[in-house]
Amino acid sequence: MSETKKTLIEDGTELKGTLTSTCPIVVMGRVDGELTGPSVEVTESGILCGKAKVTELRSRGELAGEFDAQVVELSGKVRDKTLIRAQSLEVSLKRNDGRIEMVFGDCELAVGDAPDKAKAVASAMSNGHGQGKSAAAAAARDDAAPDAAVSEKNGSRRNKKADEVERQPD
Repeated sequence: MSETKKTLIEDGTELKGTLTSTCPIVVMGRVDGELTGPSVEVTESGILCGKAKVTELRSRGELAGEFDAQVVELSGKVRDKTLIRAQSLEVSLKRNDGRIEMVFGDCELAVGDAPDKAKAVASAMSNGHGQGKSAAAAAARDDAAPDAAVSEKNGSRRNKKADEVERQPD
């Protein structure tokens, strides 16, 4: 399905402020501010500075600020102090005068699912963290692999060789 409506910021146009659109946004000029929409495309001549929260972000131009998107495709310039949070990130190199380059300033890229704090705490607590020393040791022994032997004297583990495996009577 091809969407025919687009919100265009033409080359030579500068927008300062907040832009919200239900259509894909194409930045060929300059946007300084906050941008919200289903997707944003920054062309080679485009500059997007500020914050953007979109489903898809594709940039062949220049980015600076804070960006949240599910899918990000970059092949332009990312300025210093830029934060990009994405479910997936694709970086394409482009040719400039025989060189292949993608320019990143001092920026932060966060790719993948955001960690769930409640799940992380629950997982840590169930793995023996936050329990007493003897409970943690017991949990470690319970988690031992079936072919590992645990010495009760010092709590150390060693793997038995194949010929050392205890045989059960038939």
